[in-house]
Amino acid sequence: MAWVGFASSGADAPSRPPEDLEDTMPTNNPNMSKAQRRDAARAEALALREKEQARDKRNRIITLSVLAVALVALGVVVWMILQQGAKKNVDDVPLADVTMPSTAQENGGIPVGADGAAGTENAGAPVIDVYLDYMCPVCGQFEQTNAADIDTMVAAGDATVVYHPVSILDRLSAGTEYSTRSGAAAAYVADKAPEAFPAFHAALFTNQPAENSEGLTDEQLASYAEEAGAPAEVASAIEDGTARETFGQYVFSATNAATADEALQNPQSKSFGTPTVVVDGTRFDGWGTQGALGEAVTAAAGS
Repeated sequence: MAWVGFASSGADAPSRPPEDLEDTMPTNNPNMSKAQRRDAARAEALALREKEQARDKRNRIITLSVLAVALVALGVVVWMILQQGAKKNVDDVPLADVTMPSTAQENGGIPVGADGAAGTENAGAPVIDVYLDYMCPVCGQFEQTNAADIDTMVAAGDATVVYHPVSILDRLSAGTEYSTRSGAAAAYVADKAPEAFPAFHAALFTNQPAENSEGLTDEQLASYAEEAGAPAEVASAIEDGTARETFGQYVFSATNAATADEALQNPQSKSFGTPTVVVDGTRFDGWGTQGALGEAVTAAAGS
């Protein structure tokens, strides 16, 4: 009868095996053996340690993420400070009141005549004024289409070309203000090494950087200046930033003067852009056709 009673009570017991029941028992269960309590305590300690490690890892990730965001923010602040520093010595000053290259005209343009040097003119010949930004890809197209014809007309005394470097595309040079740097470098060469100016001007388009790039470095600008025939001290001044400090204001003020001149505005957009070409005082938009500029100069000479 005792055996039957045991079997009857067992019919209501859980179907799980004895070892599963042991896994769920607390360490203070009086029915556990000493070894079981020791193993259970170890398991609880391991679980607690793993939980603490997971919490520490999560906290480290949060801390590192916050630190990374802070470093990025600091980098942005430093970059903005550096950009503001790069704009030093540039103010809203009229072109007539700034230091210009000694070879420039009163309107800021840099003329080139048959002598092949900045500051020279072909007396009595039609004048081709070219407003350009050395970062401007359309200016590069203008050079490809018209540079040879301009060189031929100027060398023959049939025209004077006047270059007006401006900086409307500084925003497209990844913060390096390439338009200003290259324009100032060209002005510095025109001032200190006039005979090297035409070749340096050409080199800036032959090696023209793409928009939204950092542009050529000051070292590269210096190298091209020296290759164009500028003395080593002129190249050095471009490389160390002296050219920018000397004529950055000139480029800035020349840009403001050009953008404010209604006669230079595109009739369709009612705004200034580059290249803007003027033949003997009249805006000329047909420069995209090979030979058209030469025809316009010939017509101006006969008028």
